Amino acid sequence: GAALPEVTGFSALSGSGVTAVVAGRAMHGGSMAYISTLAPVDNVLAERADALAKAGKTPLFFEEDGRLLGIIAVADVIKSDSPEAVAQMRSMGIEVVMLTGDNEATARAIGSQVGVDDVIAGVLPDGKEKAIRDLQEKGKVAMVGDGINDAPALTRADIGIAIGAGADVAVDSADIVLMNSTLADVAKAIDLSRRTLRNIHENLFWAFFYNLICIPLAAGLFGWKMNPMIGAAAMSLSSFTVCMNALRLNLYGAKNENKKRSKNMKKTVNIEGMMCPHCEANVKKALEALANVASAEVSHKAGTAILSLSGDVDDAAIKKAVEDKGYKVVSIQ
Repeated sequence: GAALPEVTGFSALSGSGVTAVVAGRAMHGGSMAYISTLAPVDNVLAERADALAKAGKTPLFFEEDGRLLGIIAVADVIKSDSPEAVAQMRSMGIEVVMLTGDNEATARAIGSQVGVDDVIAGVLPDGKEKAIRDLQEKGKVAMVGDGINDAPALTRADIGIAIGAGADVAVDSADIVLMNSTLADVAKAIDLSRRTLRNIHENLFWAFFYNLICIPLAAGLFGWKMNPMIGAAAMSLSSFTVCMNALRLNLYGAKNENKKRSKNMKKTVNIEGMMCPHCEANVKKALEALANVASAEVSHKAGTAILSLSGDVDDAAIKKAVEDKGYKVVSIQ
């Protein structure tokens, strides 16, 4: 293959782009707003970038020594279950807001595809916490995130929900950690929380119901006399009712559904070419972008990726996702 030129002086500019010296020449990459301060951007390219943004892609501009080199458009793949998860949360009476650093046009395009109520775009990494504070003026806020930049916002939110496959700092900052990288589990976590709270209220009712009825009778109200054995039996029945009602949560439908779907739904992909944790992250992101891939555990040391699936995934799609990143798939089991 072609020899890679020497890169020095690499620097990431928060919210703008990156800069480095490549083979002795200064290069910059990033948003149009940033690159336009370094090189002229003509109307044709600006219109092309706007069209890409409206299609849900993020246009990245590249410049070398004051000369515009071109545009590369990148896009996150929307998981197949995300629109359904958003719709489910909205049906629960929850307002769903997408918080992103992408430009307004790209964010609106993605937001319309998944069906969120509102989009807050162009948020810099250090601005997410402020955005959460602004939303808290309207009511309680739960934040879902997975990256290092999400940690302050997860801490600020009334409830922080971290994707289990995310950065460690995000997981440590959250109140709830989801095992799979899917928004569907957010809706299920909220539903299960509401069921649990309702169950607690029901248990309090049954616990006090027996006491409110039986204590006055045992004290001789209406001239009745209660045998102590009946009182003991009533107390035992109260405890039995509370315990059985609490155990109903084990019948939670979504949990059983997940157990059935996850049973025997794993694939192991043997991969050649992964050399470091950065390689792991590239492969992991590519695999988890596939529909029906709940999570991917990737190890460059073992040379494997273990996929947890929520449905059928074609081996050809798995192979293409990995090899598009420059690695070789040896086998899929």
